[in-house]
Amino acid sequence: MTPRARSIKSMLRGKVLGSIRNIQWHVVLSALVCHALISQCCIGWAQSDPDKTVAPQATEQKVEQLTAAMAQVQAQMEANRQVLLELQKQLAALQQQMTAEKAASTATTSPAVASAASLDEIKERQAIDESQIATHELTKVETQSKYPLTVSGLILFNTFINTRQVDVPEAPAYALSGPGSTGFSMRQTVLGLDARGPHLFGATSHADVRVDFFANGSRSAYTQGGILRLRTAHAALKWHDTEVFAELDRSILEPNAPTSLLAVGQPELAWTGNLWTWNPQAGITHRFELSSSTRIQAQAALIDPSDPHLPQSPSAPTGVTLAERSRWPGAEARIALQRGEIGVGPEFGIGGYFSPHRTPEGTNFNAWAGTMDVRLPLARYFEVTASGYRGQALGGLGGGGYIDYLERYVNSTEVPRALSDAGGWAQLKGKAGQRMEMNLGFGIDNPFAKEVHSSVVFVPPSYYPGLARNRSYFANAIYSPSKYLEFSLEYRRFLTNYSVGSTNTSDVIGIGAGYKF
Repeated sequence: MTPRARSIKSMLRGKVLGSIRNIQWHVVLSALVCHALISQCCIGWAQSDPDKTVAPQATEQKVEQLTAAMAQVQAQMEANRQVLLELQKQLAALQQQMTAEKAASTATTSPAVASAASLDEIKERQAIDESQIATHELTKVETQSKYPLTVSGLILFNTFINTRQVDVPEAPAYALSGPGSTGFSMRQTVLGLDARGPHLFGATSHADVRVDFFANGSRSAYTQGGILRLRTAHAALKWHDTEVFAELDRSILEPNAPTSLLAVGQPELAWTGNLWTWNPQAGITHRFELSSSTRIQAQAALIDPSDPHLPQSPSAPTGVTLAERSRWPGAEARIALQRGEIGVGPEFGIGGYFSPHRTPEGTNFNAWAGTMDVRLPLARYFEVTASGYRGQALGGLGGGGYIDYLERYVNSTEVPRALSDAGGWAQLKGKAGQRMEMNLGFGIDNPFAKEVHSSVVFVPPSYYPGLARNRSYFANAIYSPSKYLEFSLEYRRFLTNYSVGSTNTSDVIGIGAGYKF
């Protein structure tokens, strides 16, 4: 029986029972009225004197009342009888409909099919229950605490076609002279853990870590390889407007990042204006609310910048970095004006960086930078993001052509001098609905040519191990058919200059497919 048939049957049954109760009530009420009138008449006749004559008018009135009551009862009984007849017709029609539906259901669904469907449903429910039980058991075993731990990641498969030689074929940052390459890779796959901890001093605590398979222990943290690499890590205490953090991540001077699914091992525009390198930092963030939609965000942190190193160089720096030799940590600060939703609305920021450095020979120089950044939504479907910097010895942050300082000769004596640098990047993002976005971008890192040339006057040009200028363009389209799947087609072009020689170029075409979990 269908749910609709059950509902109609229940309704009709209620009407029938109600009508029967109504008839019974009227019959009983009429009987009581008749009994009362007859009793009254009998008592009146019994109490009257036999020698006296009963008034004809009084007797007629009582007879008329009794007759009217009986007529009313008969009329109500006739009306109820009509209702019962109508309900009987509706019940008969409903029974015929139910019989037809039952016959059709029996004809289309055999007992074997019904049993198979029921069995499949039971198996599916059992599989879901077992999966949930396994998840709970895994969470209990892995965390060993009551605080939740979430496993996340991106399994990324990408293809690449490089028309000329590049530094890292899977995710290049600059061009070299030589033949190109074509291949597949999954080494940009990223795994992550996210944890929420206890409340402390009125603040919520959280932490996360991200690793990939893009590094080699014998090289610097941003180069190629095939073993597990620590990418980023965060731990923080967060109040309503204040956050204290310790992290391994990009500098707070560079809050924005270009968008790409194919440049993950080395982010998009790395070494072409994007100060992206991941360094240990510890600091504080505070927001000053100016109105319900406007705020000022102030950040300050201590930073330990790494030493830069070209991937194709024969050896990598090891041990103590130049910043650590100075025995003083670097410092950075940024202040920004924000409107609307955090991370979505317009934002304009300026920042500064300073870090003492000391060479192995015992001479000192300083790294510094002034930065600015902007995020500007345009209408509903477009957004412009840009960042720029000017400073010196910026190799540890991802600039300066992989060089912090140069050796210059003064009266036949080598003197280290920090290399000046300027650069930046910009991106235009367009969205076509919720599932498609397109990005266009350009970046440039431009060490000062005069300083580069002066460093190779008295030595062979090959002595200069860095880039004199590096530029790149990119365009990509990213399609997300669901929350967990992403597909992308991307084109990039690199133009790289060294201290001498012509510009090296390479066109890069790639297709990426990612699964988020």
